Amino acid sequence: MAILEREVTDAVAHLRMNAPERLNALSDEMIAAVHGALDEVAEDRSVRAVVLSGAGKAFCAGHDLKQMTAGRQAEDGGAAYFKDLFDRCAAMMARVQSLPQPVIAQVHGIATAAGCQLVATCDLALAAQGTRFGVNGVNIGLFCSTPMVALSRNIPRKQAFEMLTTGEFIEADRAAELGLVNHAVPMDELGSATQNLAAQIADKLGSAVKIGKQAFYNQLQMPIDQAYAYTGDVMVQNMLDRDTAEGIDAFIEKRPPNWTQ
Repeated sequence: MAILEREVTDAVAHLRMNAPERLNALSDEMIAAVHGALDEVAEDRSVRAVVLSGAGKAFCAGHDLKQMTAGRQAEDGGAAYFKDLFDRCAAMMARVQSLPQPVIAQVHGIATAAGCQLVATCDLALAAQGTRFGVNGVNIGLFCSTPMVALSRNIPRKQAFEMLTTGEFIEADRAAELGLVNHAVPMDELGSATQNLAAQIADKLGSAVKIGKQAFYNQLQMPIDQAYAYTGDVMVQNMLDRDTAEGIDAFIEKRPPNWTQ
C-alpha cells in the first residue's frame, strides 16, 4: 500500500496521505513521500492546482511520536535525528509554498501539531465542519515551536499563543473565523467544495498564477514601499506574457481567451 496516493484529474493533482492507522502522521516516510510528490508536480505543466488530503478518519495528527521516541536510542539521545527531522519537515513545508501551483488542504477529522502546521502552510484550506485543530504538544511537554511559525502567520497573535500555551482545540467554524481555513463546509460537501475551488484555479492562466503565488509570499516579507516596487516589476513581467495580452484582448472583445498554456 502506497503511503501517498496520487491522481491527476482535469489539471488538478490529488495527493492523499495514506497511513490511516497512524492518523497520517508525518513520519520520515510520509515527509519524504509528500516532498517527493510536490517536486514531481512542480515539473508537470499540465497540473494547475493541488489538493492535499488524508485517508481514514483524520487529515494529519502531526509527527510520528513512536518514531521520534525510537530516535532517542542514539548515543546523543536523539539530538542529531531530531534536528534532521525538523529540518526535513521544514523543507517539505517550504516546498508547499515554493510550488508553482496553489495547494489546497482538504481537512477532516483532526489536524494537530505538525498536521495543523501543514494546514496553515497550504495556500488555501477547506475543512469539514466538526474538524478539530490544535497545536497541542504542550499537553505532553513539547511546545509546538515549528508549527507556531505557520500558525502565527495565519491567525491573530493572541489566538495563536492561546492555542500554543493551552493545548486546546478549535473547531472548523472557529478556524474559518480566525483565517486558518477559508471555509468550513458539511462533511458530505467537503470533496466537491474542494474540487470546485481547485477547478476555479485550474481554469486560470497557469503562468499568471505561478507568477502571482511567488510574488504573494515574497512581498509579505518586505516593507510596503519595497513591496510596491517589487510587485510593480512583477506586473510588468506579467503584462509582457503573450497569453496575458490574449486574455486582455479576449476580455475587450467579449470572447473566451485562447491561451497557449
